[in-house]
Amino acid sequence: MNPAAQLREYRGHDGVLSVAALHEFFDRLEVIETAFMLGEWTGGVLPTGHPGERQLGALRWDGKRFRGVDDVEPIISRDEHGARVANPILGTASLRMVQYRGPATATMIYDKHPIFDHFRRIDDDTVLGVMDRKGDAAPLFFFLRRLA
Repeated sequence: MNPAAQLREYRGHDGVLSVAALHEFFDRLEVIETAFMLGEWTGGVLPTGHPGERQLGALRWDGKRFRGVDDVEPIISRDEHGARVANPILGTASLRMVQYRGPATATMIYDKHPIFDHFRRIDDDTVLGVMDRKGDAAPLFFFLRRLA
């Protein structure tokens, strides 16, 4: 199954997804360079039962904004009017190439928190993300789709 079809299947799945299955999916995807991530992205979580899923829901998380490798707004939320706004709750971030589960790939690193979001390519406008936060028993999985 091609990566885009696999993501559609995961998104349509009723219930909790297996962390092992999502790791296997991530491992099959192409690595990407940091420049690929520049721009505006909308996204959603893939449910595994991670506590961050509820937290992102409470924040009305809608995606990320990558202005440059040293200028990332990691939490873009929807305000009460539906507009996309930067949420300062977790501060800012940077993009770097980091080795994770094999080769180095574009990774967003929070400036003030021990959180790494690793990205792999699903297609030209879609990525799978794995949030690796120090102290968590398992990662949070999410996807992003390019807006601009």
